[in-house]
Amino acid sequence: MSKSVFYHAGCPVCVSAEHDIVNLIGANNVEVVHIGENRSRIAEAEGKGVKSVPALVTPAGHVLHINFGASMADVKG
Repeated sequence: MSKSVFYHAGCPVCVSAEHDIVNLIGANNVEVVHIGENRSRIAEAEGKGVKSVPALVTPAGHVLHINFGASMADVKG
């Protein structure tokens, strides 16, 4: 089984959601991507359908937008 991918931008909403997601599904089941620090992954996230962060992309490719933190346009600056 492949991992879910959790994208976030480092804001307090995102960090709180990251902790909850990791606690819910386990650190071994999720890759955490801080796109504020790893900007090269912004296009990847958008390609998967991420419209805002924090967001979780499931192994099946479903995007779960979690509590609005920032739009992708805001993240790109």
